[in-house]
Amino acid sequence: MSASDISSGTILLLGASGYIGGRLLPRLLQSGFSVRAAARHPEKLGCRPYADHPGLEIAQVDMLDTESLATAMNGCSTVLSLIHSGHSEPARQGGTDIRGMDSLQRAASRSGVTRILCLIGLSQSGPQKAPAREDQAEDLAVLKPGPVPVTCLRTSVILGPGSAWFDIIRHLAKKRMLPEPAWLRRLCRPIAVDDLLSALQTCLQSEDGGQEDTLDLCGPEETRVTDLIRLYAQIAGLKEPRILSVPGSWPRLSSWWLHLATPVPYGLARQLIHGLNPQAACPNEGANHLLPGRPHSCRQAIERALWDIDEVGVESCWSDAGTIQAPAWIAGHGKAKGRDAVARASYRIVLSAEPQTVWPVVAELGGSSGWLFANRLWQLRGFLDRLVGGPGLQRGRRDVQSLRTGDALDFWRVWRVVENSRLTLLAEMKLPGQASLDFQLHDLGSGRTELRLIAEFLPRGLWGSAYWWALYPLHITMFPRLLRRIATKAGSRCLSGPEPFTPSQEAPDCRVSENS
Repeated sequence: MSASDISSGTILLLGASGYIGGRLLPRLLQSGFSVRAAARHPEKLGCRPYADHPGLEIAQVDMLDTESLATAMNGCSTVLSLIHSGHSEPARQGGTDIRGMDSLQRAASRSGVTRILCLIGLSQSGPQKAPAREDQAEDLAVLKPGPVPVTCLRTSVILGPGSAWFDIIRHLAKKRMLPEPAWLRRLCRPIAVDDLLSALQTCLQSEDGGQEDTLDLCGPEETRVTDLIRLYAQIAGLKEPRILSVPGSWPRLSSWWLHLATPVPYGLARQLIHGLNPQAACPNEGANHLLPGRPHSCRQAIERALWDIDEVGVESCWSDAGTIQAPAWIAGHGKAKGRDAVARASYRIVLSAEPQTVWPVVAELGGSSGWLFANRLWQLRGFLDRLVGGPGLQRGRRDVQSLRTGDALDFWRVWRVVENSRLTLLAEMKLPGQASLDFQLHDLGSGRTELRLIAEFLPRGLWGSAYWWALYPLHITMFPRLLRRIATKAGSRCLSGPEPFTPSQEAPDCRVSENS
């Protein structure tokens, strides 16, 4: 039976650009669903391969704005919210989730929506409140009252390439020695991401999917995170780390430990640790009918994730949910507020190659490929950033070759991708100001390309200015040599440069190519 036979009307998918949404959306379209995909930054969805699918509408929605929610819900029969799952984005400020839940129910009650499905973390409805966010247990109380029936689908540990828990497990498995606080010994029922997606799709196709209040989506095995670390090491051919039992749970200290030892930031680490509460063993098995006939075991889920990373690539990542809001001085024209105060280091080089030859080298910068020159300095900068709560370099990148708008790239966020032409990165590291790194390729004809590198920084106060000038000697050394390394890797000769230049102050072209 097709999706159109089971589910009438359009589905509003909230959080479509996050980890789960980025994987579920193409599957729904392939199954014949009509989907209105909503995100805070719709440009993330506009560059996906399925952006032109006839069954897809893309909408910009703010969960705290009831009016924008109600507008997006017009003509929709079902709303599926993936925003509160706790697996795709860092924890927000206290109370934000509650206001978003309240807006969702109020907008649904006036828009003709017949049911709401909501994927949440187990910690958001358990009897024990998380110290980091005492409002989590109230989320369901805010969402349920109202005329629109709500089904809350709860899950804990998700195993799949790009998931936060999988990144934690694979990074800890590479350590020689690990402490084992109490939360690592708590029982959980990990679920493979493919099984979770199948369950969500089945729930959308089910006519009575909005009748149950709460359903737990869990895998077939009861295990501990420590056992998953050992299992990963065995499957990946790593030496099993020595694990030392530590009394107590130490959630705050453990969150900082995960922040330093894995790519997952402190806020999300706390959220995930609190998700391993006593309910993580999934006592409510009312959702078993939604799972595939033979759900993946933990071993199968890890093997499939490793195979996908090596052979297919990472379809979506927990870090996809980051913001890509560019400051006005970057996105605006030359007269934008603060533009005159921007510090800049800009260099250009002319290469004996077509842009199509140089672009792959630029597009592969960062992550496991490194930055071609002074990698140890980049690593030191990433380590220092990690110490003060920034992302550092451990996030890496979703794919070693391709980039999309909104991708995390080490401690940068991809803002603009124009294939064979431009790559603009916004800084997400901890800084006393705002920064961007811009690569521009200009076709000069006759097999020549001008490659430009423009680093810009808007300092915040005296400390910001001191920071920029302290690093300026490194910039004037590193950036020209980075351009030369790009030329060498692209197999081209340097016809002129690298040399400093003054870029124009014209408005940047913010359009994103169809192939980005």
